[in-house]
Parts: sequence; C-alpha cells; structure tokens
Amino acid sequence: MPRPDAPTGSVRLLAGSVESGAPAKWADHLARYGPLPVGVDGPAELIDLVDRSGLRGRGGAGFPMSRKLRTVAAGRGRPVVVANGCDGDPATVKDAKLLEFAPHLVIDGVLLACHAVGADEATICVGEGDAHAWYVYAALQARRHEEITIRVAQVPHRYVASEESALVNFLNTGDARPTVTPPRPAERGVGGRPTLVDNVETLAHLALITRFGAEWFRAAGTAESPGTTLVTVGGAVRRPGVYEVELGTPVGAVLAEAGGESEPLQAVQMGGLGGSWMPIEQTHALPLAHEDCREAGTVMGSAALVALPERACGIAETARTLRYLAVESAGQCGPCMFGLPAIADDVDDLVRGGDASGDTLDRLRNRLGTIQGRGACAHPDGATRFAAAALRVFADDIADHAAGRPCPWSHAAPWLPVPAPTSQDARK
Repeated sequence: MPRPDAPTGSVRLLAGSVESGAPAKWADHLARYGPLPVGVDGPAELIDLVDRSGLRGRGGAGFPMSRKLRTVAAGRGRPVVVANGCDGDPATVKDAKLLEFAPHLVIDGVLLACHAVGADEATICVGEGDAHAWYVYAALQARRHEEITIRVAQVPHRYVASEESALVNFLNTGDARPTVTPPRPAERGVGGRPTLVDNVETLAHLALITRFGAEWFRAAGTAESPGTTLVTVGGAVRRPGVYEVELGTPVGAVLAEAGGESEPLQAVQMGGLGGSWMPIEQTHALPLAHEDCREAGTVMGSAALVALPERACGIAETARTLRYLAVESAGQCGPCMFGLPAIADDVDDLVRGGDASGDTLDRLRNRLGTIQGRGACAHPDGATRFAAAALRVFADDIADHAAGRPCPWSHAAPWLPVPAPTSQDARK
C-alpha cells in the first residue's frame, strides 16, 4: 500500500470529516491513512518519537506525553491504557466531535500507546448515555480482530468524574471520584497496575505523528506548544462549534473562525469552567498556547472559549458557575465541602448588591487565598482561579453591585454552558 499523504494546513485530525462531512468508516480510514504502523519501531523508539514531536496532553494540563509514557513503561506490572473521551467540562464538546468523526484515529492512538508501554488491554471512557458512544462501539466492532482488548466504559456525567484518578477509581470500584495522590495512576492505577490516562485527542495526534513524523507535527504550532488543537467556541459568536487550529493562533483569529462576534464583547472565558476570565481587549492578540496563556496570567486548559457580550453580567455568570462547581465537587475534603459553597454564597451576595461595607468582598478575597492549593485534588484551585479572575476583570461592575446598583443583566439567560447541578447524593 502506498504511503498516505500527510494532512496539510491546520486541519489534521478532522481532515476527513471536513472533506466528506460524515464520520469516517473503517474503509475510509484505511484509504486515507493506511494500516496502523505498529512494529515499524520498537517501544523505546516510539517514545523517543513522541518526545521529539513535543506532543502535550490535550485534556487540559498540557503535560508532555513522552514523560507519561516513560513513567508507565518503567512501572511494575503489566500496564493498562485509559483513553479519556468524557468531555467532563461542560464548556467543551471536542471529544464528542472527535469520537464521532474520527474514532479510528483514536483507536489507532490507543493501540500505539499500548505498544509503547507494553499494555495488553485498554479502555475508552465516554460519558454515560452519550450519543457518540455508538460510533466508538461501531468502530471497535469493525476492528474486533485487533490483538489488544479495548473496552468502552460509560462514566457518570459529573464534573470531577473525568479527572484521571477519578476515572481509575471508577474503573476499579464504580465510584467516579478523585482519590488522594500519590501514588498517581501512572504508578498504580487500574487493578493496581501502571496506567496511562490520556485524552482521546492526544492519542489521535499520536496516530498521526507515528505515520508522518515529529518534524511534520512541529510544522504547526509553537516551539513549546507544537501541533494543532481542537477548540470549542461558544457564546456570542455566529457559528459556535468545534474548530481545529494551530496552537499559537490568536484568540481573535479563533473567534473569527467561528464567524466572529455576533455582538460587542466585554470578555472571553478561557480554559473551561475551571479556567479564567480575560478582558476582550487583552484576548484578541493573545496566542492560544500554554506558554502565552501562562504569561498572560490565564490558562489554556481544555481549549474552550466562551465569548461574553457586553449585555451580560459577568458576576452573575461567575456566580452560576461557582455554584455548579461547588455542587459538582467530590465532597471529600474541607475546601470542597465548605470552601466552595462559601465563595459561591459570597458571589451570590454580590450579584444581589448591597455590600456597601465591603465585608462580602473582603471575606471572599480571604477565602480565595485560604482555599487555593489546599484541596485533595485540583478542583478547588480551578474554582478559586475562576473567581479571582472575575474580581479583576469585572472590578468596576463588582463595585456597582456592592454599592447596591446591580446591572440589568443579573437575571438574564446564561451565556456560559453551565448545566443544572446534579444532586450531591448522586456521586456514583
């Protein structure tokens, strides 16, 4: 079979769907990419290739994939691979898009990861009842003769359920809550075995890197954040949806890809619901890359952007999100059980107005400093980062609210995709 042509431009993972407009079937996948190149390189050479490519995780943290691979491969016992396709953050739907339109790229990546670390089984995790799970089942059925056993697990739709230790805990016990670490899943995970947990997009990139090389992958993106990424764009844009762009693309250009703003904007919410707010005047030229976002005082996170229009109340949006994050916590440590509901109460008070004495603001700032870095997992850190960014970005509005002059948009329909919180008793 002739060597397949490498995708060109910024659309790589979704190149097939852009051309056909339909999910890729097994025959389509083979025609486009050829057979899986397992066995061309040994495990060590494959990990070296990933290292040269600079591939970073696409689940939010941006951790170098080669370091995860080496840790798991060096662990005691036969490793396990877990592919996270849960879209646990409501602000992103990129995993669903990828699993629907390019499930075989993900499966290729799973098999390659198994080859790299020496795993003999893998699990693809999706949200419970997600429609795109059908495409995963169909793709696995078409490839039922693969040597590696790949299962599908449907994970409860809870915000913390897709954190890597929560996935491992769910696969081990049925309880989708994070566990205290160390040990990390890479050291002792599913069944007590070293476990590689990677986002499905990361694994799909691995499938392309193995075919087309590290240099091809680095031809897009930045030196520190190479390649392309899937971005979920929502809010006040003309064509909300999932777009594939080069890392380092300015946020303004990503919004333009989504049809541009549908009305004047005041801010952009970046990195998912555990991310941060940025004022619009600072975002248009901000490159969407880990290093640039970090330097700007924000996070790239799960590569989700929500454009907030001027006719919206950023404080009310923040309050709704914090209430959701408080209820959706694991409820296993003080910062989650008591701290997050308390800061949600404080921001609710600001939405209603009437803090002329400044007590609520002072109390909120003190709580944010107390909670940061003290949780059993990173969930409280994301919530406090989100709240602290709101205090900076919406400072003038907060002053008006605190003085008893709440804006007319405080009770308008929300722009951020915050679902109704689930019952705190429904954690499993």
